Amino acid sequence: MAVNKRNQNKRSNILVITEALLIAYMGYISHFILTQVGLTSTVPVEKLILNIGLLTIAILICSLSVGLYEAKLRETFRGIIRRIFVSVGLSYFLVEVISRALFDEFVMNGYFLPASVCSIIITLVIFRYFTNRLGLLGLGKVRIVVLGAGERASIIEKRMRRDVDRIGFDLIGFVPIPGDNREDGIRREKVVHVKVDENFQQFIIDNDIEEIVIACDQRRGTLPVEVLFDCRLRGIEVTELLDFMERETGQIVVNLMYPSWVIYSNGFQSQNYLRDALDYSLNTVLAFCVFAFVWPIMLVTAVIIYFDDGRRTGVSVLYRQERVGLNGKLFKILKFRSMRPDAEKDGAKWASKNDDRVTRIGHFIRKYRIDELPQLLNVFKGEMSFIGPRPERPQFVEQLVKEVPYYNQRHNVKPGLAGWAQLNYPYGASVEDSMEKLKFDLYYVKHQSLLLDILIRTVEVVLFGKGR
Repeated sequence: MAVNKRNQNKRSNILVITEALLIAYMGYISHFILTQVGLTSTVPVEKLILNIGLLTIAILICSLSVGLYEAKLRETFRGIIRRIFVSVGLSYFLVEVISRALFDEFVMNGYFLPASVCSIIITLVIFRYFTNRLGLLGLGKVRIVVLGAGERASIIEKRMRRDVDRIGFDLIGFVPIPGDNREDGIRREKVVHVKVDENFQQFIIDNDIEEIVIACDQRRGTLPVEVLFDCRLRGIEVTELLDFMERETGQIVVNLMYPSWVIYSNGFQSQNYLRDALDYSLNTVLAFCVFAFVWPIMLVTAVIIYFDDGRRTGVSVLYRQERVGLNGKLFKILKFRSMRPDAEKDGAKWASKNDDRVTRIGHFIRKYRIDELPQLLNVFKGEMSFIGPRPERPQFVEQLVKEVPYYNQRHNVKPGLAGWAQLNYPYGASVEDSMEKLKFDLYYVKHQSLLLDILIRTVEVVLFGKGR
């Protein structure tokens, strides 16, 4: 795992450094061209350096916030272009505000920033095209072999079919192990028939294998411990299937979990002192900043809901619903009402994508997540965070705890306005969807950190329309 992780970190570091140089260079070229065509005059070197430096830092931070340097980013090239436009657009706004507020005497000619932003967008798109499509970075993928060709190993075949899912490794093949369930095993992938004995080391050398993934169905009496021990001493990484899937997909495969893996696995740590000290303060400050921008939208939404049917029915524009929070404690979540007053006359029901109980204005505010804005008050009250598993209704939790293994563990952290599951899984409302979302929720519970919060804590849910 360490080899692949080092390569992922190396790739991200090279991306950051290279793009920083490109951004700074295009800022300089833009100023040079503007002076040559007479649209601006030459400025002192320190003024140019300050503006280029501020623009470069802003774009790098915004690119980080939308996940452009995330090693686990699984995105089409069109999606990457969209993220580049968002990050550079946000940077334009930040640089304008910061430079005029703090460095007014260093503000450049009005043509500089638009010209620089346009040239930087074009440059980054071209650069990402060659790095993503042609492997320009030259960072070789980790060559892996999977021990096992049965039911457990087939998870890789089913879950990681696309090339973009295998961006960090080259899969040499699957090696059958005695005890594998071949009937429900590998179907389309390459199966390598080689004995895992003392000669297996030669196979590893001949194929330049850097990592072995353990995915056999039966371990007791079938796993070649001495051979794997020898491989490990020679520097070959040996990775359990659950750890491999977690690393490459950003989720925990719940149906493959077993107690000993949880006990000995890294992560699932209690909140550290820094997180405990900053969590509520950080969430409150962020909630206040967001509220300062969106209160007009909230006011207009409340008025529209009132005149749409609130005045006629006498029902409040806000909807209060009981949800399960941290450590199973119940609280009342706040939303703008998007459904008819009699929406649950027959009891609690899963919401669906094209729910006929939704009002006319409800379709719009649900599409753009406006109905979630009152939950800023839940953040102020300390009942929710910006980031965390979405809180579920107690009626559904009672059902899900019985049908979905380890479901209760998602309540070990405070629920959030958005989370890892919402950014990685489309809209869904069923037991099956809850199982899939739990895989991402548990990944967040295990790896919760301020850095992961910052990466997730973006406008991605609104900008890219991900999840609910």
